[in-house]
Amino acid sequence: MAFGLIIIGDEILSGKRSDKHLPKVIELLGERGLQLAWAEVVGDDPERITALLRRSLAGPDIVFSCGGIGATPDDHTRQCAAAALGVPLALHPEGKLLVQERIRETTPDADLDAPDNLQRLKMAEFPQGAGLIPNPYNRIPGFTVADHHFVPGFPVMAWPMIAWVLDTHYAHLFHAQARAEQAVLVYEQAESTLTPLMERLEARYPGVRVFSLPSVGDAQTRRHIELGVKGDPEQVTPAFADLRAELAQLGAETAPV
Repeated sequence: MAFGLIIIGDEILSGKRSDKHLPKVIELLGERGLQLAWAEVVGDDPERITALLRRSLAGPDIVFSCGGIGATPDDHTRQCAAAALGVPLALHPEGKLLVQERIRETTPDADLDAPDNLQRLKMAEFPQGAGLIPNPYNRIPGFTVADHHFVPGFPVMAWPMIAWVLDTHYAHLFHAQARAEQAVLVYEQAESTLTPLMERLEARYPGVRVFSLPSVGDAQTRRHIELGVKGDPEQVTPAFADLRAELAQLGAETAPV
C-alpha cells in the first residue's frame, strides 16, 4: 500500500504561506520505515477537490489530506469528501460532544444553542460513516473514511494527528520492507554519458532503482551528479559495487556523498 498526501489551500498556491506538511509527512513516514509515493496541492476549489478525492478514493492508497475541514465559507474538504464518496454529511455524535466540550473550555457559560455555537458544530459534520481522528491541541477532531485521513491545515494539530493515525492503524506496515541506499558524487560528467550505465544496472538488478541528482555547482562545489542505487539491501550492495567499477572504467572523478 502506497502513501499519498493532499495539501489543500489557496494560501499555498498564492504564496501567502509556505507548505510545511510535505517535509514533515516524509519525516513521520521515514521514522516508521515508510515512504511517500506522491503528493498533490490543490486550492480551495470544490470541483477540483472533489475530482481529486474521487480519483484517490478509487485507488488503493493510504492518503492524508491537510486543510479545509473548518466551518468557514472557504472550507470545502468535508463536503467534497462526502460528494466524492456519494454519501451525505452527518453530524457525528462523538464529534458533536468534542466540539461542545471545546466551547465550554473557552467559554464556561456559553449558550450551546446560540447561532455561533451551532455554526461551530459544522466542524463535526463528516461524510456518513466516518471515524474520528483525535486532536490533542483543541479537541476538534479530524475524520477518516476509506483509508483517507483528513486533518486541519495547522501543523500544530495536523502532525500529531497524522502520527496517531499511523501508530493506531498502520503499525503492521512499519519497517515491513527493508530498504537501502548508496550513492557517490560524480564530477564533470553529463547525464547522457551515464544513462547507459544506469539502464544496465536496473536491468541487471530488478530490485534496485538507480537515481541521478545533477547539480550545476556553486561557489562551494563544482558541477556534479549524485549517482546512486536504492531498494532491496541484498541487491543494493552488489549494484553499488558494479556502479563504482563502471565509473572507474569511464575514468570518472568521484567522491563519497
